[in-house]
Amino acid sequence: MDAAIAPAPTHMTMIEAIQNAHDVAMAEDDRVVVFGQDVGFFGGVFRCTAGLQKKYGKSRCFDTPISELGIIGAAVGMAAYGMKPCVEIQFADYMYPAYDQIVSEAARLRYRSAGEFSCPMVVRMPTGGGIYGAQTHSQSPEALFTHVTGLKTVVPSTPADARGLLLSAIADPDPVIVLEPKRIYNGPFDGHHDRPVVSWKKHPLGEVDTAGAPIPLGKAAVRREGEALTVLTYGTMVHVALAAAEETGIDAEIVDLRTLLPVDLDQIVRSVEKTGRCIVLHEATLTCGYGAELVSLVQEHCFYSLEAPVVRVAGWDTPYPHAQEWTYFPGPARVGEAMTRLLQR
Repeated sequence: MDAAIAPAPTHMTMIEAIQNAHDVAMAEDDRVVVFGQDVGFFGGVFRCTAGLQKKYGKSRCFDTPISELGIIGAAVGMAAYGMKPCVEIQFADYMYPAYDQIVSEAARLRYRSAGEFSCPMVVRMPTGGGIYGAQTHSQSPEALFTHVTGLKTVVPSTPADARGLLLSAIADPDPVIVLEPKRIYNGPFDGHHDRPVVSWKKHPLGEVDTAGAPIPLGKAAVRREGEALTVLTYGTMVHVALAAAEETGIDAEIVDLRTLLPVDLDQIVRSVEKTGRCIVLHEATLTCGYGAELVSLVQEHCFYSLEAPVVRVAGWDTPYPHAQEWTYFPGPARVGEAMTRLLQR
């Protein structure tokens, strides 16, 4: 499109950005289909697919039975035969019945067929807490996917990233898991649940170029430059880390990984070598969480630059509680305390 007539960037929610990415991909390639529970006429439980069935018809955007196993199994078959299915699992907590299809079929198809088949499919899942969803609507299962060779795993933190990363995921020749932090669908969340919600449409990071190119998978973004320490994080925790840095006055560098696998190791090394200190932050439970892999990478590649041991801040090793949600949720106070403690080492 000619630059003189290209539409100007606009502010939109992450929901609208995801819907726009679906629309762009479906318009460009009739092999792209969207399906899942309630994604057609209803537009999805969070309305991320609103309007797609009306525009592209019931053969391109359709509802399925309540069977995650069947949804993923059908997508694998479609992908093997040349289509590009983009499916929605209504909540990441519901993906467990489909995990065998994701791991044993989607992730292994290229390897098992010696490259004769690939599996160009996308699995979108709302993830994380902060919405009083308790243990069955608040899980962050990213480590279960990053452990699986053959999968790529994406976690956006802004509307622009949600759009750009989803476009790259749909274009990718292999299966991509897109985990969408549901707490930031409508606006950024800094962990202060007792404060008014700010809409993406009134936030600087809510700006989206609807004519913009896809964002390559495997490239991190530095959300805040700093010299004192590095915070490696993603999703909702990006905004918590930014709040903690502001409230403590600590000159922290906030690195938004965006893609967990493949991870941007070069950016991680650049940042940690510059600051000499590192915090790994995520909402998922601590033990065997994705943060453990990040700690290992930092230890292996940045050992001689570290001035102190790497610190992890994460959810507690318990099912996500309802009544004590904000005790579990790694808020800015807990992150700020970790920053202060790290600088004293």
